[in-house]
Amino acid sequence: MTPWVLRILIATVLMFFVQQTASGVTPLLYLVPAQVLTRPWTLVTYMFLHAGLGHIFWNMLGLYFFGPRVESRMGSQRFITLYFVSGIVGALFSVVLAPRFAVLGASGAVLGVLMAFARFWPRERLYIWGVLPIEARWLVIIYAAIDILGFNGFGRLGIANVAHLGGFAGALLYLLFLERRQGARRFKQVATPRVAESALGNWRNVDRGSIHSVNREEVDRILDKISASGLASLTPQERQFLSNFVPPDDRKPV
Repeated sequence: MTPWVLRILIATVLMFFVQQTASGVTPLLYLVPAQVLTRPWTLVTYMFLHAGLGHIFWNMLGLYFFGPRVESRMGSQRFITLYFVSGIVGALFSVVLAPRFAVLGASGAVLGVLMAFARFWPRERLYIWGVLPIEARWLVIIYAAIDILGFNGFGRLGIANVAHLGGFAGALLYLLFLERRQGARRFKQVATPRVAESALGNWRNVDRGSIHSVNREEVDRILDKISASGLASLTPQERQFLSNFVPPDDRKPV
């Protein structure tokens, strides 16, 4: 697991336990859009609160599945910026479009991570409930459509649809900002640090059994590419991705 994904998971779970043991904490930290000027800290703190076990479970599961690959691709500093930008823009959408409803939960921030995942790997096949295959780009579109309908009165009540849409929007705007500021080619180079061939060490020792299923298919593809064309055929992004799974003892200093 990557550094910031692990830290966010730990902080969010710890905050959930605090909510269960100190009931007075939650009202101080959740977002009340109409009171945002007097409680500006809630633009951030609301992301670490959850309404129940199912709420936190699904949000953290999404972060666990999509976060490591996005952080590996972008770099830790940009990843944590993406996470908070997505969450804060989600909060601002709520302030402007749904000021009467209190908001809590990491959904906006996590959906921002999903947006980044779909932008980097739009055709990546994901499996809903482990059964139904769907490409990442279509999953984002479906989620967005559900939230648009929810905002207009369709679907379940009590869902922060506007915050979800804000999370998508915040992530997309941040990614476009990086690309526009640095140029798409330069952004890809900066977002994916170069890994020398020697740093990959003995790639044959990669333990597929220890790799999460979300990453295993991509690792297999890269290993097949090496077998067919050699290490020199890998792109910088592929080198960086594979280096995350080379056993530490097999990595040589660059």
